[in-house]
Amino acid sequence: MTAERYYYGLGRRKTAVARVRLYPGNGTVVVNGSPLDDVIPRASSRQDMLRPLSVTETDRRFNIQVKVDGGGISGWAGAIRLGIARALLVADEGYRRTLRANGLLTRDPREKERKKFGLKRARKAPQFTKR
Repeated sequence: MTAERYYYGLGRRKTAVARVRLYPGNGTVVVNGSPLDDVIPRASSRQDMLRPLSVTETDRRFNIQVKVDGGGISGWAGAIRLGIARALLVADEGYRRTLRANGLLTRDPREKERKKFGLKRARKAPQFTKR
């Protein structure tokens, strides 16, 4: 499988980084060496993650191999989604308009805000007491 031609895309979300390879095939998805259902248990996350394939109607054209690290399940799903979309662009530049119209090429810039001293969390202050 490694000797074949593949299309590569890198996706990031929160602190997760996904390296995605698309191989010509029948639609199997492997994440970190395990089947997709074992790694991402929530069906809605799986469906959202594979949205670039359904939008471009390439569901059964590619086998997907993903290496992802950092963050949690939600971050992984978002990072894989962006990686798949970018890899599809490498495979065929004609998908750009469709992917862009569905908002699949935009990296979600939201990150966790750092904790500030004197506060309980990033913005939550201790309760104010007047007396």
